[in-house]
This record gives sequence, C-alpha cells and structure tokens, in this order.
Amino acid sequence: MVNPILQQLHAVAGLASGQTTERATATMAGGFAQELQRSLAKVSQAQEASYAKAQSFELGEPGVALSDVMIDMQKAGIAFQTALQVRNRLVSAYQEVASMPV
Repeated sequence: MVNPILQQLHAVAGLASGQTTERATATMAGGFAQELQRSLAKVSQAQEASYAKAQSFELGEPGVALSDVMIDMQKAGIAFQTALQVRNRLVSAYQEVASMPV
C-alpha cells in the first residue's frame, strides 16, 4: 500500500524539479483518488486471502501451515491499520482546511 504512494511522491518530486519521465507522467495521470482506490482494493484482497488461507487451515487441507496463516493475517491487519491511519489523517486534513477562514 505504501509503495504506490511513494511512487506518486517521487513522480511529483520529479515533476517539480523539471524532470519529466514517462513513469512520472503515468503516475500523475491516475491521480490521488485512483491510487487510493487501488490501495484499498489491495487491502481488501489481502484480507480475503488471509481469511481463505485460515479457512483452508481449519478444514485441514494439506500444505497450509499455521505459520503461513498467522503471517498472512498479520500482513492483512497491518495493511488495514495503515489504511485506517491514512483515512484518519485525510479526515484531519480536511477538517483543518474546512475550518480555515475564507
């Protein structure tokens, strides 16, 4: 989730310094909202995959280790917490801008 946001920040920095690369232009074309939507979709996929692996382990399917289930669930939890913190900061920034005098 963080990697796409870092790519977008690097693209903005490149454009600000006058460097126009094809990658920077492609990153900026999508916009923040689209990048945020992609990130949320990845968080959702990680959660669904971890739940599916946990269910496979519970059903006793061969090849599914408890350690893999726990790692996947931790990754999904961290991704969710990161998305939640991003949302909290966006709401905070919006409230700060909204409270500014015109």
